[in-house]
Amino acid sequence: MMKNRVLGIGLVTASLWSAGAATATAEHFIETPGLSMAVASGTLPPVQARLPKEPNLVDLAVPDKKIGRHGGTLRLLMGKQKDTRMINVYGYARLIGLNEELEFVADILRDFSVKDGRIFTFKIRRGHKWSDGRPFTAEDFRYYWEDMANNPEVSPQGPPNIMLVDGQGPLFEVIDDWTVRFTWTKPNHLFIPWLAKPRPLQIYRPAHYLKTFNPSYGDQAAIENLIDTERKRDWVELHASRDRWYRMDNPELPTLQPWRNTIKPPSERFVFTRNPYYHRIDSEGRQLPYIDELIMYMGETRMIPAKTGAGESDLQARYLRLDHYTFLKESEKRFDQVVKLWKKASGAQIALYPNLNAEDPSWRALMRDVRFRRALSIAINRHEINQVIYYGLANISSNTVLPQSPLFRPELRSAWTQFDLEQANELLDAIGLTARDDDGLRLMADGRPLIITVDTAGESTEQADVLELIQDGWAKIGIKLLVRPSQRDVFRKRIVAGQTIMSVWSGMSNGLATAAMSPEALAPTNKYQLQWPLWGLWGQTGGKAGEEPEMEQVRHLADLCQAWPRAESVVEQGRIWKQMLDIHADQVFTIGIVNSTLQPVVISKRLRNVPAEAFFDWDPGAYFGVHKPDTFWLASANDDEAAGQPAKTRQ
Repeated sequence: MMKNRVLGIGLVTASLWSAGAATATAEHFIETPGLSMAVASGTLPPVQARLPKEPNLVDLAVPDKKIGRHGGTLRLLMGKQKDTRMINVYGYARLIGLNEELEFVADILRDFSVKDGRIFTFKIRRGHKWSDGRPFTAEDFRYYWEDMANNPEVSPQGPPNIMLVDGQGPLFEVIDDWTVRFTWTKPNHLFIPWLAKPRPLQIYRPAHYLKTFNPSYGDQAAIENLIDTERKRDWVELHASRDRWYRMDNPELPTLQPWRNTIKPPSERFVFTRNPYYHRIDSEGRQLPYIDELIMYMGETRMIPAKTGAGESDLQARYLRLDHYTFLKESEKRFDQVVKLWKKASGAQIALYPNLNAEDPSWRALMRDVRFRRALSIAINRHEINQVIYYGLANISSNTVLPQSPLFRPELRSAWTQFDLEQANELLDAIGLTARDDDGLRLMADGRPLIITVDTAGESTEQADVLELIQDGWAKIGIKLLVRPSQRDVFRKRIVAGQTIMSVWSGMSNGLATAAMSPEALAPTNKYQLQWPLWGLWGQTGGKAGEEPEMEQVRHLADLCQAWPRAESVVEQGRIWKQMLDIHADQVFTIGIVNSTLQPVVISKRLRNVPAEAFFDWDPGAYFGVHKPDTFWLASANDDEAAGQPAKTRQ
């Protein structure tokens, strides 16, 4: 299989990458035992007719993988109905995806080419089918682009921002039934990376299914009847209710993922069965996935560690924390499972976010003063936090890229992270915060005591424990810290409204960034950026909403972010990243505490091909996704290998 390295994606000219066609011929394909009865009865075609003419061959001839066998049920524990989306994340079938080396490779696509960074030609695998057996063709791309993204009824805001360059969308062309092309007038270096995300840019849809809910194609009377029966406002709402592709909560919606949901929510138990038309095979001709079905059991999130420790899950990381490790490790003695520690890849396990858009003018002025932000940062005893909360296993660091990133420099990690109460007090004095009340609290210019209320989403006792230790350091410089938990939706709304002066969350999601990956997380590009929500909304909407950044350094970040897609080389993109990382390190827009923390991963001893060591990250990684869960397999109870350990992956 040819692999295209992420570092080369920014300046591709006419080169072509391919995920590779299977070497096994049709007569050598092995029928899946769990589907043999359906094939024998004629209700399902044989494997030769279900696979694309050129399936995606997955290479398992590597030290950390081995050929598996079909069958079995994998149990997962989840806490919310919307967690059905995690099967889309874990399954990680993408038009173009990342492999374990973080290289972009064609997956659902047979191959693709990029010319001048602006002309993208996608080749579909001939004979590829949706999970219901209907053909996957260029029409599925056309339907999305013309009938959804550019239909003002379905998409009032037009196509996704990622598909706009300087406000202009691409020219879309259907070359033939198996080939589509997107052409921009200027380079769009974000296009491929967004197709590979855990929640990808989904530029195709099952047209044959969704057309039945679109009056331009479907039966008008039937559509009107459904609108009345289901009490929808109009066909657009009806259509949207059937198109919840990411949530995977519509059992009727065809998919290209390895497993498909069979139960409509609400439910305490969701069953995902194998997609009989899935496009990947192993080198011996077995159609993936190996595992027949996944069962997702729903319950209270606080009970998931206990249930995992009781042997009720075969693969669990979600809702587990490092402080559960000792208890989970004890479970190895009682149940057929092992507990591994994967490294998290976020820029900070926990970070504080001063709200530079706070509505209170006095607090807003303080939060925008770099001396104040620096003082808060160096008044945090990170060594103590690391020892007490993380058993000394984390790295003291600002919110920045990890040492494994080619963009890493030691000075980024150490910037304003030393514990120095004397300097912190000097910085606060220099601002003019010299007056104190009877309790020793510094007074703001308007006479109010310096009491910082930190908003949390109320979902993590870990955050509360860290904040308690931060509270001690801040008290020594005359600042009181209070914690205000709320539900996540309320938490976000308060921040956007400016009612929050500081919040706590994890750091930048991609601590493994390369120069060819977008630096948008470092610039005001999204309203959910907790440090500058209104400036982020301004960037997100192209100035149509929110507020234009008022700080020179933030405007500079925005300019650099806009320059990145126009860079003519990866070297130039690296220079842009360097400038943006330097600005962040110096300005302390977010206050990171530690990173490279560890994530417990509980794995059944029967489950094969799961890495013993890996990074556990949303993006890049899709948690388990880059490790191809469709290649995980369950050894039988009598298998001689059942006592073995999961294979160790390359780092």
